[in-house]
Amino acid sequence: MEAYSGFAEVYDMFMDNVPYREWSQYLTSLLRESQISGGLVLDLGCGTGKMTRLLAQAGYDMIGVDNSEEMLQIAREQEEESSDILYLLQDMREFELYGTVQAVVCVCDSLNYILEEEDLLSVFLLVNNYLDPGGLFLFDMNTLFKYRVILGENTICENREEGSFIWENFYDEEEQINQYDLTLFVRDGVNRNLYRKYEETHFQRGYELHRVRELLEEAGMEFAAMYDAYTKEPVRKDSERVCIIARERGKRLQRNFCGNYIEKKKVGQVNE
Repeated sequence: MEAYSGFAEVYDMFMDNVPYREWSQYLTSLLRESQISGGLVLDLGCGTGKMTRLLAQAGYDMIGVDNSEEMLQIAREQEEESSDILYLLQDMREFELYGTVQAVVCVCDSLNYILEEEDLLSVFLLVNNYLDPGGLFLFDMNTLFKYRVILGENTICENREEGSFIWENFYDEEEQINQYDLTLFVRDGVNRNLYRKYEETHFQRGYELHRVRELLEEAGMEFAAMYDAYTKEPVRKDSERVCIIARERGKRLQRNFCGNYIEKKKVGQVNE
């Protein structure tokens, strides 16, 4: 699952087309609609921390989890001195927190990097486990339509003054696995006549949306809504990205005097 190693230091340069601020406002509005205007929020697959920092600026106490040490190093370097963001080097398939959080967000198709259904279920189970009772899970995913039709077997190139990239895409319809070989040429910061070359291969999986819902419910969560990317519009056949909202369901918990959650006992229940 690990990706973005050598590419980490130039990731933000080539992701400048992602409307992080608009997306953060969308996420914030959904959180506030659920009366979550502050408190702990986890950003799964936080990368270089752009979304993490924007949500922190919106008033949330942020935790960022990513499995790339290089990405987290950049996130820490870009963090403001006044910020208290906690960054954790962990695989989202087996992450651990010290306690529960009010919400979990996961953006930029990070969950598409989970290539096996059982691993995706593991992520959902962990999210449900670490959410406060009734807590919110907000995430996006690339669709099968995007992998099949938009990316397919295409090659994408972009040339800029500071760097260029070549994206060679391959899609396996049977396995629903999308592979892209990424080659980047980035101008050196000291010798402006020199370009450094990076090469990486990434794998993502497209999921049937009904199956994502089933896995959420199997993990114990309540499926709340699914929208065309970062809107309140219904999902279309040609939607390239979707946003999904789920809630924690089923915890019978109460806070003890230390602020930690403890399991409620049914009337008449005793410990053996």
